[in-house]
Amino acid sequence: MAGKKFSSYHLAAALRREPDPAAALRLFLNPSTTSTAPFRYSLLCYDLIISKLAAARLFPAMESVLSRLASSPGLRPREQLLCCVISAYGRARLPAAARRAFAHPAFPEPRTARALNTLLHALLACRAPLRDLLMVCHETRIPPDAGTYNVLMRAAAASGSLDHVRHLFDEMLDRSITPTVVTFGTLVAALCDAGRLEDAFEVKEVMVKRYNLTPNACMYVSLMKGLCGKGEVDAAVRLKEEMAGNAELVLDSAVYATLLRAFFRAGRRGEVVGLLDEMKGRGVVADKVVHNALIAGFCEDERDPSAAFAVLDDMQKNVCKADTVTYDTLVAGLCKLGRWRDAAELVEDMPRRGCHPHVVTYRTLFDGMCAAGEFLEADQVLNEMVFKCFAPSKDGVRTFVQGIEKEGDVALLGSVLCRLAKVNALESSGWEKAVSGLLNDPTKMRLEKQLDSLRIA
Repeated sequence: MAGKKFSSYHLAAALRREPDPAAALRLFLNPSTTSTAPFRYSLLCYDLIISKLAAARLFPAMESVLSRLASSPGLRPREQLLCCVISAYGRARLPAAARRAFAHPAFPEPRTARALNTLLHALLACRAPLRDLLMVCHETRIPPDAGTYNVLMRAAAASGSLDHVRHLFDEMLDRSITPTVVTFGTLVAALCDAGRLEDAFEVKEVMVKRYNLTPNACMYVSLMKGLCGKGEVDAAVRLKEEMAGNAELVLDSAVYATLLRAFFRAGRRGEVVGLLDEMKGRGVVADKVVHNALIAGFCEDERDPSAAFAVLDDMQKNVCKADTVTYDTLVAGLCKLGRWRDAAELVEDMPRRGCHPHVVTYRTLFDGMCAAGEFLEADQVLNEMVFKCFAPSKDGVRTFVQGIEKEGDVALLGSVLCRLAKVNALESSGWEKAVSGLLNDPTKMRLEKQLDSLRIA
C-alpha cells in the first residue's frame, strides 16, 4: 500500500480475504493508515466484520463493533445484517440476546416482517413456547406475513397442539394471507403426528387443486412416516414412486431413511439391500440420515449389534462423520441388550472419534445401568453429568434412588440426593420419601450435615 491512501475500500477487501475472525477484528480496529484524521469506515466494513464475528460466535467483540456502528452518523445498516445477528444468537441458543438484538439502536426503524420472522425462528430454535412467540408478535405490532404464520404453526406443532396449528391456519386465511408450500407442509406434518392421515391427504389434495401448489419432498416424507407408523409400508412405497414420477421432485436421503426404518420395523429386512441398491442407482448419497436409520434398524432387529457397528465403520471409511444421534442410537441398543459395559466404553471413546457425548447420551447410559441394577456404575455416570450440569431423566432418577434405598447404602443415598439437588433432578415426592427414610433411622443421623448442605444448595 506504499504511496496509496488506505481507504475503507482497501479495508473491506482485506476483511474479505481474512479467514480468521480475530485477525479480521484486529484489521478493523487498526486500519493501516498514516493519516492523522479519523479513519472513515464504510457500511460494508461494518457489515463484513459483524458478519464474521457473528458466525464465529465472538459476541462480546461483535457487540462492541455494533456500539461503534450505533454512534457513527450517517450509517444506516441494512436489515439483512440485523437478521444475521439475530440468527447467530438463535444458533447459539441465546434467546434473550436475540430479543435484545432485534431492538438494537444500531439498526434504523422500522422493523419489517423479515426481521420479525428471523427473531421468531431464533426463539423457536431456542425452544421458546408458542405463547412467547405470540407475545413477540403482539409487542412488535408488525403485520404478519406467510413466513410469520409458518413459524408460529411450527411452534404450535412442536408443542403437540393440533388445535393451535389449525387455528393459526384459519386465522391466516381470514387475514387473506396466501399459504405457501411450507404452510401446508407444517399442517400436514402436524396431522400425521396426530395420526389423522386421511385429513393430511385431504390437505395435500386441496393444496394441489385449489392453490395450484406442488407438494415438496418434506411433505411426502411426513406422509410416508405417517403411513409407516400405521404399518402401511406398501402405501409409503407407492408414495415414493409417486415422487419419482414427478420431475419437479428429487428423491433424497430422508425418503429412503424413512423406508429403511419401516422395513426393519415391519420385519422386512430382506428388502433393505434392494432399497439401498435403488437409492445408489438414483444417485442418492448415503449420508448420516441413512446410516443412522440402518444403525437403528440393526440395533432393534438383532440380538448382536455387530451389524450396527459395521455401519459405523462404513461411515468412517466413506468420510461420513457420525453424529450424536448415531452414538445415542448405538448406546441405547447396547443398553437394551444389557451390554452396558460396551455402551460405557463407546461413550468414553466418543471424543476420540470426534463426537462429544451430550445430555441424551449420558441419560441413555445412566438409564441402562440403572435398569441393569448397576447402581455403583450409574453413580459414576451421575458424577460426570452433575459436573457438566446435565440432569438425568425423571424415570432414571426414580429407578436409581429406589435401587439404592433397597440396597441400604445410606452414605451413597445421602451423596446422591445432594448431587441430584444441584441439577434440580429430584421430584419433591422422591426427596421427601428418601429423607424420611434417612431421618427415621437413628443410626443414620450422621447424614444431617449432608442434608443441611443440600438445603443450603
